[in-house]
Amino acid sequence: MESSILKLENVAIYQDENLVLSDVNLNIEKGEFLYLIGKTGSGKSSLMKTLYGDLRIRQGTGEIVGFDLVNIKDKDIPYLRRKIGIVFQDFKLLNDRSVFENLRFVLKATGWKDSKLIKDKILEMLDKVGMKTKDYKMPFQLSGGEQQRVAIARALLNDPDIILADEPTGNLDPKTSIEVMDLLTEIHNSGKSILMATHDYALILKFKQRTIKCEGGELFEVVHQGL
Repeated sequence: MESSILKLENVAIYQDENLVLSDVNLNIEKGEFLYLIGKTGSGKSSLMKTLYGDLRIRQGTGEIVGFDLVNIKDKDIPYLRRKIGIVFQDFKLLNDRSVFENLRFVLKATGWKDSKLIKDKILEMLDKVGMKTKDYKMPFQLSGGEQQRVAIARALLNDPDIILADEPTGNLDPKTSIEVMDLLTEIHNSGKSILMATHDYALILKFKQRTIKCEGGELFEVVHQGL
């Protein structure tokens, strides 16, 4: 039991009053990399939102990084999100501030006070994603791939237990997508758990990992042949 970082049992996921996924059972072990696939509208994003506390579980039981997703209080959601790194398809960087200031904003918002520690942490994470020399640039001065690298650095800032990546290569060309996947694989190899929603089957076949699929209101595991 102890090695599970995420466990959902008989969960029903609703978006407003619409049942999106029913009877969801999912277990992710510490250090595991999982793909989440499925057509647009199949419930991938709703599942992701449930995992970081945006949608509440009304039926079944769920736990992630030690938090009970059924009974979690609103005031505890920021603490939950500190233990989860979230990477979005559209980067969600703040366009009015530099790369460095984007990351500083997150650390300040999550309670970091010491400016030297903040600076060291930011430069360490930017170094990890190959963006240390561009910390002064504004997001609009960066390519899509560079912006996603910054977004991944941001997700790593608080040393999360799991990274939820929602279509992280969705807006990138194939070459850049592979670079981002190489980076995520490296992060995974350092011991992080990753759940990545994607519809890029070429990537799934190139970087093989356990794969689960949303389809017809259900979630199930798939074998790779034919997906």
